[in-house]
Amino acid sequence: MAGTNTGYGMDLLRFATAGSVDDGKSTLIGRLLLDSKSIFEDQLEAVEATSEAKGYDYTDLALLTDGLRSEREQGITIDVAYRYFATPNRKFIIADTPGHVQYTRNMVTGASTADLGLVLVDARQGLTEQSRRHAVILSLLRVPHLVLAVNKMDLVDYDEVVYEKIYAEFTQFATKLNVPDLEVIPISALQGDNVVTRSENMAWYSGPTLMHHLEHVHVASDRDLIDARFPVQYVIRPKSDEFHDYRGYAGQIAGGVLKPGDEVVVLPSGMTSKIAKIDHFDTEIPEAFPPMSVTIHLEDDVDVSRGDMIARVKNAPSPSQDIDAMICWMTTKPLQPRQKLAIKHTTRTGRALVKDIQYRLDVNTLHRDQATNELGVNEIGRVTLRTTVPLLCDPYSKNRTTGSFILIDEATGVTVGAGMING
Repeated sequence: MAGTNTGYGMDLLRFATAGSVDDGKSTLIGRLLLDSKSIFEDQLEAVEATSEAKGYDYTDLALLTDGLRSEREQGITIDVAYRYFATPNRKFIIADTPGHVQYTRNMVTGASTADLGLVLVDARQGLTEQSRRHAVILSLLRVPHLVLAVNKMDLVDYDEVVYEKIYAEFTQFATKLNVPDLEVIPISALQGDNVVTRSENMAWYSGPTLMHHLEHVHVASDRDLIDARFPVQYVIRPKSDEFHDYRGYAGQIAGGVLKPGDEVVVLPSGMTSKIAKIDHFDTEIPEAFPPMSVTIHLEDDVDVSRGDMIARVKNAPSPSQDIDAMICWMTTKPLQPRQKLAIKHTTRTGRALVKDIQYRLDVNTLHRDQATNELGVNEIGRVTLRTTVPLLCDPYSKNRTTGSFILIDEATGVTVGAGMING
């Protein structure tokens, strides 16, 4: 997963942006792309020409990222737009998520793999209901780092009092949430203040610029490097005579560190063996850790198949068929008790029965509506499920990979829900 330097490539940070309409999110992303020199000259020339044709006395950086806006308004695209850029220090993947309440499911999709959440507020408007909702969703999804970017400071004359008021209000609100790391940065995306270069207009602010924070926020230790988890995705048994003894298990490390010689257990069978070697592409490596994709070889010829999990003998997840989880419902037909759905957890698939809907969570007020008997589209609630196969899971608070799952409509094959397992 993101945000870790695997030792086999440049450090990567995934971050999700969220904001209300016209708070400058597109302009901010445009500014990051421009100032990190991640756009082509002809792109910039086209944007400058369009800005001039519209009579603007500035370059409208939002035009760099607003290609999807017209489609979105027509209802064609309601997905997450992913954008990529890099600096000498780090590679970045931006999940640009729509801000409206009807796109909650898209924000959940974009933020589910993010290392950092970036919430924009307009300095003139202050905190809105949407700002709070975005922070709640990022907190629910256990995004470990949160940045509140107070944008359009140029329109309030770079007033420190305006910033301090928003800072105080948001930090007070954040005490109700699970936000382990919070940074509040005053910026002007349009003018470039505190985005990449430090602002001379806000000498009163002594914190980092947004880009400096994105480049240096420490995310390597956000992973669970203690509890070894390796969901088997594919069994490699070449049919050629040259490799007739080759048997490897391919997948992505979901937690912990695995090394040759480690004693491991294969779940759910409970068979034990030792790791003989670990391959990363064509190279044998001394250890593997998240988010590396590797092939593991065992000393013994034990029965292993897709959906199994390799873990340490004395630190393995307990298989469970009764699942208590927070679910974001993603389709117009509501989720109701006794409903049957397909479930996919890491590389394991099965079927699930909805036993009970305990409550619906109001993501604006954090109120728990226990009288509800269904979850509508874009609603989040606490649900208990019974699965046909035991899931080899951990609490989502401990491991975001082994603690999450998706629910699928068996008739259509469409993903209808995303779940986070409670501890």
